[in-house]
Amino acid sequence: MTAPRLLSGHELEQSAVVANSTMNRERGLAGVNSYAREIGFDPIRHLLAQSAAPSWLDICSGEGRALQEAAPRLPDTSVLTGIDLVGPLAPSTLPPAVELITASVATWTAPQDYDLITCVHGLHYVGDQLGLLARAASWLTPQGLLIAHLDPYSIRRADGRSASRPALAALRAAGFTYSARHHRLTLRGPRRAHLPWSYLGADPHAGPNYTGQPAVASYYQPPMPR
Repeated sequence: MTAPRLLSGHELEQSAVVANSTMNRERGLAGVNSYAREIGFDPIRHLLAQSAAPSWLDICSGEGRALQEAAPRLPDTSVLTGIDLVGPLAPSTLPPAVELITASVATWTAPQDYDLITCVHGLHYVGDQLGLLARAASWLTPQGLLIAHLDPYSIRRADGRSASRPALAALRAAGFTYSARHHRLTLRGPRRAHLPWSYLGADPHAGPNYTGQPAVASYYQPPMPR
């Protein structure tokens, strides 16, 4: 297998697959098409159990509907942050606790630690998936939970071969847990995740992944065996 021409971060974000992604734009807090269904638990219940001033970071938040629906059910001191490459397409008045940031997740850094970090089907459109996961691991509060959907078959070697097995092994060694049934990657508590994989670039023409939607393949050079 031969690897295609790989795109840099800026090129990838300008591609049709990434810039026009609608995977998570309209997802709400509860119901059939919801965060509760996708992550397997009620975000509100989780947050209320963590702190009197709970904090939630939603990566690739789209329109930020889940955060906006959560705000009235949480204390006024809550911090609800959404980060998305495109950001909300429809202008709206946000609850005081909600901040929706339009920026690239490749370079953005969280301004504080969070009790809950979610990335619902967002990694499918990120170039350096492992790099983002390693950075996000350090943004958790001591009791915080990170949960993200991951397609391990989207992680490939320089020659195009799958790197899913060694990538999952590296993530597990760094403290992550992966559910193949639900495609969910989770991490509890902050840490400096050691994922010494060299990111090479991404292919936005990799085709549909397990969701049935077009997604990005991320190419890496794994560390050499000792």
